[in-house]
Amino acid sequence: MLRILISNDDGIYGPGLKELVRALKSLGQLFVVVPDGERSAASHSITLHKPFRIQRMPLELSKDDSFSAYVTNGTPSDCVRFGLLEVLKKKKVDLIVGGINSGPNLGEDIYYSGTVAVAREAAMNNICGFAISVTEDKKAVYERAAKAAQLIAKTLLKKRMPPHIFLNVNVPASSSTNHISSSLEITRLGKRVYGKQIPSGIDPRGNAYYWLAGDTPKGIPVPGTDMAAIKKGKISITPLSLDCTNLGFISELSNWKF
Repeated sequence: MLRILISNDDGIYGPGLKELVRALKSLGQLFVVVPDGERSAASHSITLHKPFRIQRMPLELSKDDSFSAYVTNGTPSDCVRFGLLEVLKKKKVDLIVGGINSGPNLGEDIYYSGTVAVAREAAMNNICGFAISVTEDKKAVYERAAKAAQLIAKTLLKKRMPPHIFLNVNVPASSSTNHISSSLEITRLGKRVYGKQIPSGIDPRGNAYYWLAGDTPKGIPVPGTDMAAIKKGKISITPLSLDCTNLGFISELSNWKF
């Protein structure tokens, strides 16, 4: 039987987790390892300076259907590593899925995202993986994303991907079509525009604090990018690679004198 590992950065109570589990449970044996709370923007961090703890919790899929999940005090990357090295030790894992994330992961978001780190960790272990996110926190959008996740998972389990490649998927709030397969668009990363202001204030004890999240990031919808696809109601699928080397600059850099 095929084995699928699921994690996220929204934690055990993330609104998209149950939808993802429901969508994928018919495809194989599922294993869910998630954080005990939100780890948004955890990126690819791992826990080094405190004990890593684990517990089992029921994930209520419906009134008559419950699924046992592993819940940890770690990061999304920790969860994947624990799932592979302990829960599924010496067993073949066919697919790893991150999500369904509450909020988009477009453009440079991929470097901050814990959800995308789940798929990246899969690629680091030579396992097919993808991350999936929604642009709006609504039940109908999660349901649509779950259908997309199921379709993409089925395809990956048949086609397979080259080593060290993983996918980043984003599902828009409004759709250009009701058919999932015809709404998919293969894209490249777009350009995120992050706010330049850091809101601040004074807490009740008179100490200054800063809110680093700032305003909601914007984006430039250049044709062919994930942001352009989302703007026109398409589901963007962006192939990403572990190797970030700028091959075009190697030759010039080699001629520099340091």
